[in-house]
Amino acid sequence: MTGTEGPALLRVRDLKTYFVTEQGKGTARAVDDVSFDLYPGETLGIVGESGCGKTVTSLSILRLVPEPPGHILPGSVIEFEGRNLLALAAPELRAVRGNQIAMIFQEPMTSLNPVFTVGDQIAEAAIVHQHLSRKAARARAIEMLQLVGIPDPKERVDHYPHQLSGGMRQRVMIAMALVCHPKVLIADEPTTALDVTIQAQILELLDRLQNELGMAVLLITHDLGVVAGHADRVVVMYAGRVVETAPTSGLFEQPTHPYTEGLLAAVPRIDAPRSRLHAIPGQVPAATAWPTGCRFHPRCPYAWDKCVTQEPPQLETGAPGHTARCWLVTEPERRQAKR
Repeated sequence: MTGTEGPALLRVRDLKTYFVTEQGKGTARAVDDVSFDLYPGETLGIVGESGCGKTVTSLSILRLVPEPPGHILPGSVIEFEGRNLLALAAPELRAVRGNQIAMIFQEPMTSLNPVFTVGDQIAEAAIVHQHLSRKAARARAIEMLQLVGIPDPKERVDHYPHQLSGGMRQRVMIAMALVCHPKVLIADEPTTALDVTIQAQILELLDRLQNELGMAVLLITHDLGVVAGHADRVVVMYAGRVVETAPTSGLFEQPTHPYTEGLLAAVPRIDAPRSRLHAIPGQVPAATAWPTGCRFHPRCPYAWDKCVTQEPPQLETGAPGHTARCWLVTEPERRQAKR
C-alpha cells in the first residue's frame, strides 16, 4: 500500500467530455467535471454502474475519445508528470500513449488484431517507442509472454489470437501494455469476460507486475470485491461525476454517499448467504438529461427538498482523504432519522 504524499503522477481536474447525439437529442454529458489524482506506485480504483462515465474518463486521459461526436471541453486539465496531455501535439502524445501511459481494454478479442500473431502485436510497441530491431523486439515479446505467465512462450509468440483462450488473450493484452514498462497502467474492467478463477489469476498477476515494475494503476471496475482486494484508494462515480473519494478501508468501513452505501449493500456476503440482496431502485439516468440538484436524488432513500434543487459540492467528511458529494455530510441527522 502506498501513501499519497509527494506530487501526483497523474492529475485530472474539471474533466468534461461531452458527446453530440444524432437527431438532435441533445448533448450527452458523459464525464461532467471529474477530478482525481493518481500517485506513483498506487492503485486507484474507479467504480460505478455501467453508464456512469468510467470508461469515457479513461479514454479521455489518453485522448482516445472519437472526435466527433465526442469532445473534451476547454478548461479540462489532464496532467502527467506536470505536462498537460490535452495541450500536447499529436507526435508528443504518441510518445506518451502506449509508452509511459498504457491501457488494457475491456474485451481482448476486439482489441487484438486477428491477422497478426500475438508476438508481432506485442513487439510493435517496442519497435515504435523503444526503437528495437525486429529481432530484439521478438525476443522482448517472448520475455513478456513469459512474464505474464503464458506457457511455452517461444511457441505461443507465433500464435494468432483465435488460437488462445480468453484468459491467455487477456494476458497477451497485459504483455502488450507493459512491454515498454509504463509509469501508469489503465486497466478498464480487465477481468469482465473471464471466469472467476482466471479473474483471480489476472488480478494477482497485475499486483505482482505492479510491485516488480513500480507502476501506478488506474483500475476501472464495477466490482467492489476487486477494489477491496487490490486498490489503495477508491473514486466512486455516478452520472458523470465523482460522488465519493476515500482510502479503500475508509470507504468500506464508513461509506458516506448513499450511492456508495447502496453499492456496498448489493455485494453478496459470505457471512449471510441466505440474506436478500439489496438493489438500488431505478437506473442511471440518461447522460442527455441528468437530474437537477444532486444527480442521485431520484434513487436516494434520504433525499429531501434541498437535494432536488441544490447540487452539493465535494465535502470533507472529517476522515483523512475522504470526501463525498452529498448534503448528508452537513446534515448527518437526516440519515439517522430515516433508519
